[in-house]
Amino acid sequence: MAIAKLVCFLLLALLGISMAATQVMAKEQARNQLDSGGYGPGSLKSYQCPSQCTRRCSQTQYHKPCMFFCQKCCAKCLCVPPGFYGNKAVCPCYNNWKTQQGGPKCP
Repeated sequence: MAIAKLVCFLLLALLGISMAATQVMAKEQARNQLDSGGYGPGSLKSYQCPSQCTRRCSQTQYHKPCMFFCQKCCAKCLCVPPGFYGNKAVCPCYNNWKTQQGGPKCP
């Protein structure tokens, strides 16, 4: 009888450990998918900046200044926010870099 209880306890413990391990693996996979989206601090290599800035600046009428400042910001932050406008919270360095007048430096 005691052996049956011990076996049952061990099976329940093993089940609990496997459930915890599954949750940890799922969180890691979700984090890796977010990182592979190309967003977030340090998510880019410097050679990726031109293509990401081309995407970011593609819908503005001020293409040249947008490209200039975007590439400058990308080189410093190694990050370009998703979309064509806004979403800067994804990349705090890009968001917080200001001009001397206090306006946003990065498009």
